[in-house]
Amino acid sequence: MRTLICGSMAYDTIMVFPDHFKNHILPDQIHILNVAFLVPEMRREFGGCAGNIAYNLRLLEGDALIMATVGDDSAPYMHRLKQLGLDASHVKEMPGSFTAQAFITTDLSDNQITAFHPGAMNHSHENRVAEATNVGLGILAPDGREGMMRHAREFHEAGIPFVFDPGQGLPMFNGEELLEFLKLASYCTVNDYEAKLICDRTGCSLEQLASHVQALIVTLGGEGSHIYADGQRHEIPSVKPDSVVDPTGCGDAYRAGLLYGIAQGWNWGKTGRLASLMGSIKIAHRGGQNHKLSRADIAARYQAAFGEQPW
Repeated sequence: MRTLICGSMAYDTIMVFPDHFKNHILPDQIHILNVAFLVPEMRREFGGCAGNIAYNLRLLEGDALIMATVGDDSAPYMHRLKQLGLDASHVKEMPGSFTAQAFITTDLSDNQITAFHPGAMNHSHENRVAEATNVGLGILAPDGREGMMRHAREFHEAGIPFVFDPGQGLPMFNGEELLEFLKLASYCTVNDYEAKLICDRTGCSLEQLASHVQALIVTLGGEGSHIYADGQRHEIPSVKPDSVVDPTGCGDAYRAGLLYGIAQGWNWGKTGRLASLMGSIKIAHRGGQNHKLSRADIAARYQAAFGEQPW
């Protein structure tokens, strides 16, 4: 089943400050804050929710089709997608803009100062779901506000089941808008904080939210995840990672596992277990797209974790 992935494409520039921010910020002078941090360590990663999800789905040999907007600086990313064999025919370049970018500075206590420039992401509404062909499943990941609202309606009108994944875009929407997304979507996936925020904004319980979709998936970090479906709550265990290196992109890896299981028609227990494994694999690597495993490698890890073969 071909899966259309609507969401952001971004560059992540990550810098490490070899000290602690608190040693260089005077609390009584915050009103005139003017600081500079020397960052001898820096790396640039390929990221964005759509890029990360597609990368992980490709590892599973799923059929991923990306729909996103990028800027004039997109050539390295587009070259990478081609090398990976990912279909970028619906990645649209917006002249005069930058690809979305996050600039993250981390200190030795893992505190972070982040600046995010949405750039071309703000033009995501210029893409149309109807322009993609032979699509049987979709996901609506964080993107420009207007684009997310438009694409949700277009998925629904086209009769394409899709996963609503608001992520860091959730604060852009009020309770009424969030309920509309849930009524249009077939599935919804959030982390535990996002789940509480949706409950707060809509005035609904998790069970009430779950009644609007075929499945509501709530990830709990190292505690696993819960899948509310078929009138019950499926408990999905976490998978112990080889090491904990970088959580960036773990949620996207989890979502790729979900999409694969849904496309294959698996039950929620098996789908959740694959999703959990994908998140565990990712956290042992820096960046959202630097883990390199074959489908056979993933199957072997699934066997080791759960005592059965996934396929």
